[in-house]
Amino acid sequence: MDKIKLDIVGLSYSQTQSGAYALVLGEVNGRRRLPIIIGGFEAQAIAIEIEKMTPSRPLTHDLFKSFADLFNIVVSEVLIYNLVDGIFFAKLICNDGKKDIEIDARTSDAIAIAVRFNCPIYTYEFILSTAGIIIEGNDFAFLENLDSDNLKGDSSEKSSPMSFSTLSDAELKEKLQQALSDEAYERAAKIRDEIARRKAS
Repeated sequence: MDKIKLDIVGLSYSQTQSGAYALVLGEVNGRRRLPIIIGGFEAQAIAIEIEKMTPSRPLTHDLFKSFADLFNIVVSEVLIYNLVDGIFFAKLICNDGKKDIEIDARTSDAIAIAVRFNCPIYTYEFILSTAGIIIEGNDFAFLENLDSDNLKGDSSEKSSPMSFSTLSDAELKEKLQQALSDEAYERAAKIRDEIARRKAS
């Protein structure tokens, strides 16, 4: 059965399930999209790796990556291989240098691991035909709606990009460290963007 390669094209709040997120995978060289509902923790794990942030302590998927690296295990691909009653099934294709081993995984965990190993994500045509949608244009702004403060259920005051522009460079660096310590990765990303904007100007 031929496999179809997918890329991560979007991550946003789910419009259908409260507290959940929609991970959107896109067919490489195609217009079909595969939306998958995932939990807040997995959404955060995917987002911070894509944004190349360093959490104050390793997340579960980071621990898996470190463990695999220490024992020379490589995840060579992730395969979303089945869809039953609206639930996607995935597996990790791993290699220890001698043989390939398949490990069953929740799809959200498999994707979070895939971004850490920088490995390809595949699915089959029957899954895209069943659950895929065709989107005209780019309806999903990449990570645009993801706010890790909300993922954490943090109702504390959030800093807006406008308020960052009034801070000194030293204050920005201090707030960046505080945001990383608080695991408020979306706020940290906005502060980092402000620092990068100043360096470029």
